[in-house]
Amino acid sequence: MIKHPGRDSGVFLREMAMTREDEAVLIDSHAHIHGNEFRDDIEQILQRAADAGVKKIITVGADLESSVAAVELAARYGNIFCAVGVHPHDAAGVSDETFTNIADMTKSNGKVVAIGEVGLDFYRDRSPRDIQESVFRRFIGMARELNLPLIIHDRDAHERVMTILREEKGGEVGGVLHCFSGDLAMARECIDMGFYISIPGTVTYANNHLLHAVVRGVKIEHLLVETDCPYLSPIPHRGKRNEPSFVSLTAAKVAELKGLSFTDVARITTLNCERLFRIASSDQSAKIAYRIRNSLYLNITNRCSNRCTFCAKFDDFTVKGHFLRLDREPSVSEVMQAIDSESACDEVVFCGYGEPLIRLDLVKEVAIELKRRGLRTRVNTDGQANLVHGRNILPELAGLIDSISVSLNAADAATYVRLCNTPFGEAGFQAVCEFLRDAKKYIPQVTASAVTVPGLDVAAVKQLAIILGVDFREREYAEVG
Repeated sequence: MIKHPGRDSGVFLREMAMTREDEAVLIDSHAHIHGNEFRDDIEQILQRAADAGVKKIITVGADLESSVAAVELAARYGNIFCAVGVHPHDAAGVSDETFTNIADMTKSNGKVVAIGEVGLDFYRDRSPRDIQESVFRRFIGMARELNLPLIIHDRDAHERVMTILREEKGGEVGGVLHCFSGDLAMARECIDMGFYISIPGTVTYANNHLLHAVVRGVKIEHLLVETDCPYLSPIPHRGKRNEPSFVSLTAAKVAELKGLSFTDVARITTLNCERLFRIASSDQSAKIAYRIRNSLYLNITNRCSNRCTFCAKFDDFTVKGHFLRLDREPSVSEVMQAIDSESACDEVVFCGYGEPLIRLDLVKEVAIELKRRGLRTRVNTDGQANLVHGRNILPELAGLIDSISVSLNAADAATYVRLCNTPFGEAGFQAVCEFLRDAKKYIPQVTASAVTVPGLDVAAVKQLAIILGVDFREREYAEVG
């Protein structure tokens, strides 16, 4: 399994190859495999893609002819979907009939999932800029009418693309900025507007610091990966024909930059792509045991002591590509079965999308078996367990739990009550502080954490953790997992 995504890239790629076959499923979100470059060996290309874990491909038209070819190719293969549109290079030749033909294609076979690629290209300027803008606006309108997302081409036209998207309310349509080449500020504005950012093979280039900063600075839940083949081949294939199988190299670099595993990136970007293009979803059954990086998390309850204002589950029960809404709480045997179905990990974490210590008896029984197997254990908790159970439960965790992370989230009782909506009132805050102070007697590693909610004095929370004698960790606002 991948243990340290940020280390030597050669080791990382070898581990990626070992992981890919049985766990990782990728989507190449932007390809042009309907073109002449692939005509002679399309079957071999698709087989190599499948072997690399690329199970779905979006092939994207750039004019009427290539849009027709994309639709026809998607009709031939169940795992290929397509988009239709006119590239800004050819905007000068677009007529009313062109728009009619493109709209008609979207109704052809149920495989057209987007309008694109459309947008602006002020680098080549093969069509007058005013015509490019007019055509782009009209395609945004078409996407809105057809209820399809946009695949947007933007080269050296960042300011005008963003202006047009704002003016045309592009966020109501949604879509993706393909082959993203803007800076981090632009990426964040696109995301705020409702668009995804797609990362091409150029992210593997050592000197592409701008794109590296974007990948590091944007949440993985907003990213797609693509090849844009036959163009923009990643290292080590630069200068050769690109193809869908190479999207695994892009995913590997994204994983390295994000400090995630290759499998994490594959799972999350695949779900992102499926959601955007509304294509058949991968397995989203509720998970009891789920992996992030090389930690195995246990989702044993969705019940919580508190109802925190910043909790992400009130918006979405998906964490790093795993669906965590339980139909019912699992038994000990079901939890152990879920653990046994997974491969080796660095630690097992009682966490999930609820407060694990509500199910204290299960935690203890499972932890006894995990320690018998020599596994490291951690609990992520809100620190209210003593109030919930009416006794000090920490001695019961001694020898079973190696580390515990407690959500402190405030430096005073009033702030805690406001942010965490605790049913225990100000006594809840005092209980968390006492829990942290006392935990050091029974658990080797104790950490207090705080979510960086806007307006929260995180420095004050850290100072309180120091006074309580425990470690401190900031947790990024709206970032889960």
